[in-house]
Amino acid sequence: MTTTSRWRAMMHHRLFWPVAVLIGLLLVNVPFTPDFFAIHMQDGHLYGSLVSIVLFGSPLILVAVGMTLVIATGGIDLSVGAVVAISGALACSVISDQSDQGALSGVFLALGLALVAALVCGLWNGFLVARMGIQPIIATLIIMVAGRGLAQLITDGQIITVNSEPYKLIGGGYWLTLPFSIFVVAVVVAVTSALTRRTALGLLVESVGGNAEASRLVGIRSRRIKIMVYMFCALCAGIAGLMISSNVSAADGNNAGLWIELDAILAVVIGGTALNGGRFYIGGTIIGALVIQTLTTTIYTIGVPTQTNLVFKAAVVIIVCLMQSPKFRAKVFGARTRGRAAAPVDPAAVTDTAPKIEVSQ
Repeated sequence: MTTTSRWRAMMHHRLFWPVAVLIGLLLVNVPFTPDFFAIHMQDGHLYGSLVSIVLFGSPLILVAVGMTLVIATGGIDLSVGAVVAISGALACSVISDQSDQGALSGVFLALGLALVAALVCGLWNGFLVARMGIQPIIATLIIMVAGRGLAQLITDGQIITVNSEPYKLIGGGYWLTLPFSIFVVAVVVAVTSALTRRTALGLLVESVGGNAEASRLVGIRSRRIKIMVYMFCALCAGIAGLMISSNVSAADGNNAGLWIELDAILAVVIGGTALNGGRFYIGGTIIGALVIQTLTTTIYTIGVPTQTNLVFKAAVVIIVCLMQSPKFRAKVFGARTRGRAAAPVDPAAVTDTAPKIEVSQ
């Protein structure tokens, strides 16, 4: 295989363009922050821009991983942002009501209640979609709106602050010189990958997304699969909510997790999973989430005005999606390739019976 053929094959790989954009975004920061790639040790912890990207991108990675399985079944979950707010608000509310906020028993109780509440939200979404037959975008819109109001009811419309070192560890603490949230994400991703790629669960999810009715007819309990993935997605959102609130030691029911559902959907699409369901790629989703977080960091690094950062972000995402489109690449790059590869017509090769072709001298 020639170098050109290898390069073309590499360009057609589903992760080529997301990785290329991620590397490009990282390099863009260097002129504005010369030590952007520098990682140094301070107070026994690793610090640096790359560490910060992974740290602040951990909640998005978790939400995007859960969203991947939902989208793989042909659904969508717009309620993850509200679940993030509910989880953080409930955990901080329970901890703030305790006289000793640093007690491990109270922290574990808060974590348990927050995750149970997230699972209940996921169960409700799955019930509406799988049992009631409501369109996923409408079913999850209920929690998206009502859940945000519930989070504000829990916090009484105020920002609840807590002072708990054990709780701080989840999203803002360090372990083995690295942010603890990285290990949480690694465990969730590893378990998800093992269950979906080492067992038949991943195949079942993809079959439900490809054709739910056909899957049901061959004996696959598609309704249970859908309920399960919505609960898993909500669980991931609940853990993300704990990370976000513990990182700032506060819960804001109004702004916590705001628009994270859109970033998660973009991360899934950038990672190569189609919105119509079927095949899904956990690894691609992680890269997509890192692209979104790196883009956010780049916007602040290069000094994009606050009022235009969403427009700038949307433009970059559009470019990434276009570069991933086979039809777009065929029209843009294919036309150039065909133009360079076109060979001149040899008049001697034209037979007497064929139409004559005039060749300009």
